[in-house]
Amino acid sequence: MEQTKGNEMRNINVTDDHDDDEKWVYDSSVHHKGRLPLRASTGAWKASLFIIAIEFSERLSYFGIATSLIIYLTKVIHQDLKTAARSVNYWAGVTTLMPLFGGFIADAYLGRFFTVLCSTIVYLLGLILLTMSWFVPSLKACEGDVCAEPRKAHEVAFFLAIYLISIGTGGHKPSLESFGADQFDDDHPQERKNKMSFFNWWNSGLCSGLLLGVTVIVYVQDHVNWGIADIILTVVMASSLLIFIIGRPYYRYRMPSGSPLTPMLQVLVAAISKRKLPHPSNPADLYEVPNSQKAQGRLLCHTKKLKFLDRAAIVEEKENSFEKQDPWRLVTVTKVEEMKLVLNMIPIWLATLPFGICVAQAATFFIKQGVVMNRNIGGFLIPPASIYSLAAIGMITSVIIYEKILVPILRKATGNERGIKILQRIGIGMLFSIATMIVAALVEKKRLGAVKKDPVNGSLSMSVFWLAPQFLIIGAGDGFALVGLQEYFYDQVPDSMRSLGIAFYLSVIGAANFLSSLLITLVDHVTEKGGKSWFGKDLNSSRLDNFYWLLAIMTMANLLLFVFVAKRYSYKNVQSLAVANCNEDDHDAAGSMA
Repeated sequence: MEQTKGNEMRNINVTDDHDDDEKWVYDSSVHHKGRLPLRASTGAWKASLFIIAIEFSERLSYFGIATSLIIYLTKVIHQDLKTAARSVNYWAGVTTLMPLFGGFIADAYLGRFFTVLCSTIVYLLGLILLTMSWFVPSLKACEGDVCAEPRKAHEVAFFLAIYLISIGTGGHKPSLESFGADQFDDDHPQERKNKMSFFNWWNSGLCSGLLLGVTVIVYVQDHVNWGIADIILTVVMASSLLIFIIGRPYYRYRMPSGSPLTPMLQVLVAAISKRKLPHPSNPADLYEVPNSQKAQGRLLCHTKKLKFLDRAAIVEEKENSFEKQDPWRLVTVTKVEEMKLVLNMIPIWLATLPFGICVAQAATFFIKQGVVMNRNIGGFLIPPASIYSLAAIGMITSVIIYEKILVPILRKATGNERGIKILQRIGIGMLFSIATMIVAALVEKKRLGAVKKDPVNGSLSMSVFWLAPQFLIIGAGDGFALVGLQEYFYDQVPDSMRSLGIAFYLSVIGAANFLSSLLITLVDHVTEKGGKSWFGKDLNSSRLDNFYWLLAIMTMANLLLFVFVAKRYSYKNVQSLAVANCNEDDHDAAGSMA
């Protein structure tokens, strides 16, 4: 009788704990007043929709500017093709590397919400200055509509404005995306699945902003002027900032935890200081805090790789594991594993750079090709940058197909909650980038053939829609690789570094832009010595088809390296139970590309 009563009490306690977990969110997040958040009234889609709204506005303005920038530099600032391409790559590079600084500030000091707030204000200042460069007489390019030589003041104001936008993006982009993903609880089964969908729908919202940016905004830039377009972008961004602030009561917040670099440095110092100690035969002997200490966050399971770092968690005889330890002498297994996670990311980061170089061509040379081709459709002259909208359409289509069709099928086939592993998704995107460069090379070869037959009107004999396949393919590839990279760098970093994780993803594209500029310079130098540069004063005297073939070969070779690295990658493995559950097959631990 007493045993039956005891079982009933335990069942009641389990039920109460389940109900409590359903009511409250225990993932270290807090309500806007600093309290434990209620699951029903905070987070999930109800909060993330406010966040997606401001990302839509930021993408609208960013791509409206970015895709027309090379045309602006060649027509208004009067830079030649090579200089303009380098200028765009440098600006894009700064824009996508600045998030490393912004993500660090968000994770360590300001928190993600306030970082987004401050950086959006800086972004707005850039848009306002950009608008002023068109309407303030002393800052205008010149008095007339066509400038033989733009005023120096206009150039200074213009570049200052677009780099203010870069700085704003630097804080806005990594913090906003990680803040949106933070609205989903990893320990709640349904919210965890929704988080996987969040990255897909996030990028759909991003592409919708891109689509309007490269069509409506670019049309206004091309057929009215940049000033009116800048007014529209400023109003949209200001409105989205207001929406973001209105959503404040619905958000879940993660408190900044100090510099994420300090614990990693502690692991290195402790491991080096104990380098002569023998490695324990049983990993359970390594130091870890009790699972009951939820304030410590999620605990990670021990892995066998990079065993040298494990020495940082060896408890020496003179140390008592129940007392407070010197963090520069003894660290937890979780801190050691977090260090391993960051080190394991370096080969993946390097192996994705050639893909980023391919992506960089879409906003530079692909757009410039559109300028010299026939853009007249039924009497309507398509702005050359608007052809970029096909990349957005390709990405939206691939994301929807992946989310609605492939994932449900793959979940049943593989038993993997994601459908396929994150690195498999990135690898598929790389295949698309190779196909893009091959198609781009063939189309450019055909265009140059037409120019050879008719140097004056050869390009105009080809419709701009000859470029459609390469834009659609690179867009579809982005739906796999870019979304996969976002999810990878958010999910696989330590929990305290998730803004910095998104910054790592952005830095792939940023570093790739700089590498693209370096590669252009190198190829230009080498081919010029060989007789004729592949990059002439204009497209008709250039050999972009050869450059595209070079990128296709580089990316193909790199994909083999990526597969090699991915097969040996171990995914983050979190202790999910009160008693540690550290099966290495859990949570994609195999890391196979096959």
